[in-house]
Amino acid sequence: MSKKDKARVHKDLDGLELNVDSFGEISSNMPIDKLNKFLNKNVEDKKLKDREDLDDLKKDK
Repeated sequence: MSKKDKARVHKDLDGLELNVDSFGEISSNMPIDKLNKFLNKNVEDKKLKDREDLDDLKKDK
């Protein structure tokens, strides 16, 4: 993929830029709360998938 080509991203993450510095610290141009909200909504957490109250947890977020 050349530098001119852009990866396809979800519309909610359009414009997201992540950078990792030499110490391994991750910085972003998007608030971490917004990223976490997106991940909670769109990515299944394998550790929580067997919980009976999972639907209730998702409704709160």
